Amino acid sequence: MKQAKAFAPSHITGFFQIFDEQKDALHIGSRGAGVSLSRGIETVVKVQKARENSVHVVINGSVSGSAQVSRQVVDTFLSRLEELSGFQIDVEHHVEVPIGAGFGTSGAAALSLALALNEVFGLGMSRTQAAQVAHTAEVECKTGLGTVIAETFGGLEIRVEAGAPGVGKIERLLVPKDVAVACLVFGPLSTRKCLTDESIRTRINDFGGEMVDRLVENPTSESFMRISREFAEHVGLITDRVREVLNAADKTGVVCSMPMFGESVFTLSEPEKLKRILEVFRRQASNEEIIISKIDSKGARLL
Repeated sequence: MKQAKAFAPSHITGFFQIFDEQKDALHIGSRGAGVSLSRGIETVVKVQKARENSVHVVINGSVSGSAQVSRQVVDTFLSRLEELSGFQIDVEHHVEVPIGAGFGTSGAAALSLALALNEVFGLGMSRTQAAQVAHTAEVECKTGLGTVIAETFGGLEIRVEAGAPGVGKIERLLVPKDVAVACLVFGPLSTRKCLTDESIRTRINDFGGEMVDRLVENPTSESFMRISREFAEHVGLITDRVREVLNAADKTGVVCSMPMFGESVFTLSEPEKLKRILEVFRRQASNEEIIISKIDSKGARLL
């Protein structure tokens, strides 16, 4: 049995603009901005010879019957490379953030899996080539557009041109080392539903491009948070629970917003503001999960 291990950061998108009319999945994506978290997904791939190909996916210790994006990544490798026949492939995803709550977990799972498959089979693909497989799987499963390119490179990024790694272009924003990401998580929102709802798509694209241009002109973490909040207000997905937290945070002078897409609240905060926002989160939360994470500046990588 051979095995390989890889990590991809989770990612919060603050705002974006959809580009999904192209025929080539590598040119489909989004312009936008977001931040990669040091908490993400670690994926272990174990392979051994077998009579026929089989794929088993485990997420946080539980067997997954769906894991659509991960299975799409494996199927892509198997279909493109004839030599990959007769293998039992065991995939273990260790997820450090809530699934479906705006943390880009499907993209991180796909990306870390693609890197690990490339390594365990000794295929010699570049990191960009492996990441393109993950991006294509996300696009085809309608679970994301710009998450994979963001998680490939990490940091606080602006996606200035849409597309997969190697096609799209990003700019990194300088962020003080002591800035952390603070999140209060209520629950999931369906990315697929949001990306296919015409009224939501229209609101996103009416506003998203302008937001990117504004951040390029003033590329700071403070500007990112202000613009993300404007975008969330415009798109109109803020729930009552999220609204209550946003209002409470506003009173403390800390700008928060809502991840795209998750019923959650997030902010980037320096130490002096972090204490204030955690007090707000704790007052507003009952059984909800509070996440504090450093920013991951390395991006996806083998372990």
